[in-house]
Order: sequence, then C-alpha cells, then structure tokens
Amino acid sequence: MMAPIGPIPVVDEGLGNSAYLLDLGEGRALALDPERDLRTLRSEAAARGLRIAWAVETHLHADFVSGVAELAAVEGARIVSPAVGERAFDYLGLADGEDLDLGGLSLRALHTPGHSPEHLSYLLYEDGKLAGVFTGGSLMVGTAGRTDLVSPEETVPLARAQYRSLQKLMELPDGTPVWPTHGAGSFCSTGGGAERTTTIGAERARNPLLQLAGEDAFVAALLAQMGTFPEYFRRLPEVNRRGPAVLDSPAALAPLAPARVRELLAEGAQVVDARPTRDYAAGHIPGAISIPFRTVFAVWLGWLADPQAPLVIVRGADQDPQDIAADAVKVGFDHPAGELAGGIDAWTEDGGGLARTGLADGPALARTPDATVVDVRQAAEYAAGHVPGALGIELGSLLDGTADLPEGPVVVMCGHGERAAGGASLLERAGLSGITVFEGGPGDWAEAAGRPLEASAGR
Repeated sequence: MMAPIGPIPVVDEGLGNSAYLLDLGEGRALALDPERDLRTLRSEAAARGLRIAWAVETHLHADFVSGVAELAAVEGARIVSPAVGERAFDYLGLADGEDLDLGGLSLRALHTPGHSPEHLSYLLYEDGKLAGVFTGGSLMVGTAGRTDLVSPEETVPLARAQYRSLQKLMELPDGTPVWPTHGAGSFCSTGGGAERTTTIGAERARNPLLQLAGEDAFVAALLAQMGTFPEYFRRLPEVNRRGPAVLDSPAALAPLAPARVRELLAEGAQVVDARPTRDYAAGHIPGAISIPFRTVFAVWLGWLADPQAPLVIVRGADQDPQDIAADAVKVGFDHPAGELAGGIDAWTEDGGGLARTGLADGPALARTPDATVVDVRQAAEYAAGHVPGALGIELGSLLDGTADLPEGPVVVMCGHGERAAGGASLLERAGLSGITVFEGGPGDWAEAAGRPLEASAGR
C-alpha cells in the first residue's frame, strides 16, 4: 500500500468534529462532511489555490447544519451523499460498493450503518491503491458513533448494525489510515481518545469496543457509554435532509437599540448573554441565559436556547460578533434578531434594570455547609467525583424545571464555572432567587474544605 496522501483536517474543537479537504489535482478539491461555518475550509482551499468541486457527506448530521448546500450554490460543488434516505435537493447518491471517479483518485462507498441507517464510509484510492478510509460516525479513535439519535426503538438494532459495520472495516489492512468525522468533544461520540485520526491496526489493537467477545458484549458496552445529547440533535437531521437555506451574506448580528430589545422581549424574544461569567454575574438583563462565548458556544446555544423565539445576543466589546453569529448558524439559528447595540452599558444608560448573580470560591462554599450544591456537569463527570451531598442535575435537564430543589441557598457548580453560570441563569428564569455560581470545580472545593470528593451515580 502506498503512503497516505494526507487529506487536510479542518477541526471544530467545540463540536468535536473534523471536516476534510482533499486535493484532487488540477486546482480541484473535495470537502468531506463540511459544516456551515466554511471560513476555515475556504481559507485552507484558497491558500492552496483550490476550488471545492465536490462536497461529500457520510450521513445526515444531527450535531451541526451541513455546509454542502452552500458549497453547491456558491462554488458549484457537486454534492455526494448516501443514496439511502433521499435528500430533497440535487445530489449524487452512492450505494454500497459504488465508485466515484475523481481523476487519479476515487472514492468507494462502503455501507456502514449504525450511527445512522444510511451511513456510508468512503474508501479512498489513489491509482487503484487503497490510501485510507473516511469513517464519519462509524469507527472513531478508541470508540464508535452512538446509535440512539434516530429513535429509542432503533437504538439497539443500530448498535447491532454498528457492530457489523466495524467488523467490516476490520477487514481492511492494518496500515490503512482512518479519518473519522466525529471525535473528542462530540456528543455523537461515545468516548474515545483525544486523537483525531488513527489506523485500522491501532483500532484493532486498542479500541476497547473491538476487544469484546461478540455482538452482544459490544452492544452492551456501546449502550453503557451513551450519555445525554442536545435536543437539537432531533431536529437538525431533517434540516439537512431538506437542505438548509443558503445564507445571503456572511453571518452577522444586526445592532438593536435598547428600546427595540425591550419590544422584542415583550413579544417573547430570548436574550443570550455571551459575556464571561464574571461580567454576567456583575449585572445582566433579567431573564437572560448565560452562555459564555467559547469553543463550545454553539453546542450550548443549541441545547439551551429556544429555536422558535427571536434571539438577542449580549456580548462584550472584545468578542467578535461575526464569530458569535457563525456559531449560531452552525446549529440552525439562521437569523438571530441581533445584538444589543452598545452592550450592557447602553442598556443601563437607557434605564434598563439589571439582575445580579452571586459568585463563590472554594473557601466561601466550605463556610456555607447549609447550601444546596447543584452540580450541572454530565452524569459521567458527576459520578467520577463530586462535592458530598451535591445534587447531580445535568445543565440540559434544568430546562425541565426545578421541582427537586429544596428551599434555601443554592450554589451551582460545574468544572470551571461557565456551565454553572448557565445553570444559574436557568434557575433564575424559573423564578428562583439568591442563586450563587461557584467559580471553579469540585477539586477546588476539596482543596479548600480539606475533604475528599464522593464518587457515585448521578441523576
């Protein structure tokens, strides 16, 4: 087998995904599993003098809005997708075993259902010799794609299909490079390592799911690794099946005067405060949802914000509005109402009131043993170690209400403080007062209190 030709990974650390740019020669390129924020992909192509001629997808994505429609409309790229599960737009559908001739290079479709029913992996050949395999949401580094995104009824059948798909991939030579789409940080993944690419031999030797004896053991282990996932995963596959709207211009946030923001709030709009936790805590528009802008902003925006309500962003002066808008469109917020012009200072200067949230560090929390600690991390994080007596309620679950919280002071905790601020904002929206955000994580409390953490199951 010849040396790998090396597709260029375009990694989105927040979504935990990799798109790939493949140089086809003669100034042409192929983009595989591109997301809607195409700035980095286009920059990589432009730096190499490449035009994106093909836009290829392994499956209907649940975690982001696909960029293939825009590549087709704006750059004339030809869309290639699995033939199973017809899309409502023009594309070339490939079935198992069919080839796509790219001139010197070629792709061969390999039906690998599991993460989704229609899922294809693509074997890449150069001059007829195997150069690698794009595995999408099938085989990943140290794990495999989750199978519960279609429906509860399909979870186990798809897990069994995932087992057979991985066995099919294990028929490839050990040296075959593996280029997955999903990876560390993706809610489509069931765990795995931090590396983004691997080889068939490395996975055969080290992937825990491939060390198990038989299909039943594989299915049990895969299901046990699946945590919760954002609700927007339920709606984006249909958006991608229909074909997302092609945006008329680069993502932007229109400036909104404070008076207009008040009008929108009266009409049912929502405010997302993207500023750092301390700025949010010092003063925010009452009812705002705190989602500090960082690499995972898109995921939490999609999880916590209402896609049906107009979206108003409050940001800091040093936060790029185009970056925020680009993250919003990744998860289907195509047309945010805009941003508060002039920021929070303009709001107060126009007579707008502010709400404030308390902050606590390790020593302060250690001195208030009567406070109820709400740990909003994922269940696996909570189980690995939490403050004794803390309630484990995942951040996304706080959208379902606060009936389980006892009366009295509440301190919200996560790993560093950002998710805790989001949890505090949801509790305040639900009518609770006197909420405090813990700045830090359980380890900071343990150091200040001089006590060990507990390890147990969360809720």
